[in-house]
Amino acid sequence: HAIEAFVSQANSTFSDLYALEAIRIISSNIEKAVKNPLDLDLCANSMLGSLYAGIAFSNASLGAVHAMAHSLGGLLDTPHGECNAILLEHVIEYNFEEAVNRYRLIGEAMGLTFENKTDKLIKSMLIQEIRDLKNKVGIHKTLSGIGLDRKMIPLLAEYSLRDICMATNPRFLTQENVEVIFENAY
Repeated sequence: HAIEAFVSQANSTFSDLYALEAIRIISSNIEKAVKNPLDLDLCANSMLGSLYAGIAFSNASLGAVHAMAHSLGGLLDTPHGECNAILLEHVIEYNFEEAVNRYRLIGEAMGLTFENKTDKLIKSMLIQEIRDLKNKVGIHKTLSGIGLDRKMIPLLAEYSLRDICMATNPRFLTQENVEVIFENAY
């Protein structure tokens, strides 16, 4: 939620403040909270990050990750968070060129250092950090792993393009673009 709110075309100073702080809090606490679910401080920090992300996206909307996850989760009755996690890196790959500076700030909020790095390397480092975080919290599946029949991708893409979240994605997507993203996540 926080990442998409921060790169949303409807972002603002207000939503940016909450989105970046949510990214900082969640990226530094979620792994420890998953491994220590009885640690109330870690859980409280994760919930605070979730609250901040909610404030951010309630004011800035979301993007293609959620537009695609809504259709995917509805079709397969798969948890919303898992759908988003599977799609996130692939949508960033597509969107990156349209919001380079914003993705740089996201990576820095996650603790990455980009001094003297090319945009291509920044994108690679950010995507790898997201993959690493997903793996650390136990999200390892792909779309094929959650049971998606590849033949459903064109219909999912069509429904995704109709989702209101697509309106604030930083980069325009066509039916073919969305199908390619789903294929990359397969």
